[in-house]
Amino acid sequence: MISVTIDSPNPDIGPQWDDLVPRANSNVFMNPAALTAAAELNFARIQVLLAWEEGGGERKLVGVWALQSRRPVPFWPMLLEALPYNYAFLSSPVVDPVCVDEVIAAFFAAIEKSPSLPKVLSLQSLDAECPSYPAISRELARRGIEPLMLSEDARPFVTREFGVKRSGSTRKKLRQEWKRLSALGTVDVVNDRTLDGARQAFESFLVLEKASWKGDRGTALLSDPRDAAFVRRLFQDLAAQGNASVALLRVNGEPISAQVLMYCGATAYTWKTAFDAHYGKYSPGALLIDKITDELFAGPDITAINSCAIEASFMGQLWAGRRVVVDMLLDIGPGKSLGYRMEAGRQLGYQHLRSLRDRLRRWLSPGTPKKPAMAAPH
Repeated sequence: MISVTIDSPNPDIGPQWDDLVPRANSNVFMNPAALTAAAELNFARIQVLLAWEEGGGERKLVGVWALQSRRPVPFWPMLLEALPYNYAFLSSPVVDPVCVDEVIAAFFAAIEKSPSLPKVLSLQSLDAECPSYPAISRELARRGIEPLMLSEDARPFVTREFGVKRSGSTRKKLRQEWKRLSALGTVDVVNDRTLDGARQAFESFLVLEKASWKGDRGTALLSDPRDAAFVRRLFQDLAAQGNASVALLRVNGEPISAQVLMYCGATAYTWKTAFDAHYGKYSPGALLIDKITDELFAGPDITAINSCAIEASFMGQLWAGRRVVVDMLLDIGPGKSLGYRMEAGRQLGYQHLRSLRDRLRRWLSPGTPKKPAMAAPH
């Protein structure tokens, strides 16, 4: 029998989470430590659905799905978003595959019955290749709900067995760039997994990002004190578990590129990246990803890496592997509510405006190459 509780984020379920993760699909953004950081800093209003298998006198955690209640714009109806906080890049529930259909059905039943939860769900960056996705599709079909499919994208994704490009022009270019960079001095890559080392490396990342074009545009993490406080807490709490670190590409001991990594089970996530623009011609971001990919797969713990990036990112050039992610909107209440129709119109309108913007950019810059620069951060 599966029961579901709806709770605020609580780090006390850490041991049960640690027991679930090796059995389930990975999603680092559902880690109780990350959810607690967002909740305690009032960075997001999160409700956590916990699925428990009852029986035999034991209670075992078999599913976790954190949802964020929010208004997309002022005076808008509340909705549930499956990206639990800003800077999360995967919304899939973490579910034991042995009972995935029962857990997903119980999750939707709990949302439907809860008087405090909105019934309109925005599922963005939902992994369409993990076991929970077909289970969600089956449950929606059983309920007679046809979701509004907003997008389907291919995210760069690599496993130890497939996806790393070992030959071709990209590999040749990386070898040339490494050789050119090495002519400047001692070049190395470090990924210190100790808490103090990870903290120091994260500050190096923040400084590099603030000095980049993101700082100029006001979109760097340090540009907003609230964002900066949250990501520092998020990173620190994950690093304290051994679930976050920062890989640095250094020249003569000075960081020129930083890649923030998060870990959940056997999957690593390339969460954020930054580099020194003065070294941009050497493709430092791509060089670092190339080296750290090999390093992670050389160890016993990591078997897959999720880019957290769009297909057009530089990681799409480095990796042949892809993982399908989808965005959808649905209403689990009776019929299509006014709130659902309003949100559907808003999201479709936003997509249309983005499409017009992109077409205008292509028209104004017809000679712009389609492939991204290999040093471009995501």
